[in-house]
Amino acid sequence: MAGKAYVLGVGMVPFAKPGRGLSYDEMGEDAARLALADAGIEYAAVQQAYVGFVYGDSTSGQKAVYRLGHSSIPVINVNNACATGSTALFLARQAVASGAVDIALALGFEQMNPGALGVTYSDRKSIMEEHERIVLSNPKDDPNAPIAARMFGGAGLEYQDKYGARTETFAKISEKARTHAARNPFAIFREHLSVEQIMASPPIFGPLTRLQCCPPTCGAAAAIVVSESALKRLGGRAVEIVAQSMRTDPETSFDSGSMISMVGYDMARLAAQDAYEAAGVGPDAVDVVELHDCFTANELLTYEALGLAESGGAERFIWDGDNTYGGKVVTNPSGGLLSKGHPLGATGLAQCAELVWQLRGDAKDRQVEGARTAMQHNLGLGGACVVTIYQPV
Repeated sequence: MAGKAYVLGVGMVPFAKPGRGLSYDEMGEDAARLALADAGIEYAAVQQAYVGFVYGDSTSGQKAVYRLGHSSIPVINVNNACATGSTALFLARQAVASGAVDIALALGFEQMNPGALGVTYSDRKSIMEEHERIVLSNPKDDPNAPIAARMFGGAGLEYQDKYGARTETFAKISEKARTHAARNPFAIFREHLSVEQIMASPPIFGPLTRLQCCPPTCGAAAAIVVSESALKRLGGRAVEIVAQSMRTDPETSFDSGSMISMVGYDMARLAAQDAYEAAGVGPDAVDVVELHDCFTANELLTYEALGLAESGGAERFIWDGDNTYGGKVVTNPSGGLLSKGHPLGATGLAQCAELVWQLRGDAKDRQVEGARTAMQHNLGLGGACVVTIYQPV
């Protein structure tokens, strides 16, 4: 697309455990109002809204947006598994970059129930049939464990078999997440935990313990996306979306029989390659990353999928501290999904908010010094992966 797209304002509400937050429409309103105020505009200026959520009735987006006003603009509801928030951002960016609108709202929220994710509809085929086929072929599978943990934990076991990574390496990722989250008032889990404490928590599957799995969370986040002409007219402190790619599963996700491919590694690799090429940068240029650490195993795999570490090099990358402050690239300064929380529809937009704050120098105690290029990775099995690269204006 010929046009450029900029994030002019972002907003989010502190994430909360299920049952302790506001209703989805109230959270959505609050996050949207914060983003509008950050952009310095009124809701009446918004021309389209893309609203993401996974659990809810079909026009939950309208229920939230109508609290901002009845302006009669198009409201498009978005559901794309755990990549829902960044899919809403993807669509808002497309609308702006194509010239269809000058100002779009991307909003995501989720009101979740406690416990591991389960099957919502038992009267029809599972959307995860191909994934489950590969899980069931794993000789180490445990049918008593939650299905998502069996997928990502199985991928972790495959990585260990292939490269010999220690089980402690996965726990080290969660330790880093807690350390980062301690600086983030929006995060749920902000108390420090050691590798030993994390490994001593109840085992879930493979290398994963309970403290290496993201919690069900309620929350909301939003972004205002504007065109170049709108930015010139409005002014403000914008961040440019210099590249963005969405990929769904290639054949290798299922034909290879690999648990690593099945949980989104190949989608992420392809989307990252697209984004690097479009932005004209490589992994070495990235200063800060918000990536989809739904389980520690996925963060480890994603280092290599995004090219931040070489194949088989993630373990050394972790223990050398190259994934934190003072290292090569600060990963999940927000605390990530593991410690900040994972309200499915809001996650991608919460990642966007964190990176916009980082590039504007507004991240306070968790600021990555001199951050100039930021990368976002948001994954949904079933499947979708969105990779976005941002730079300050």
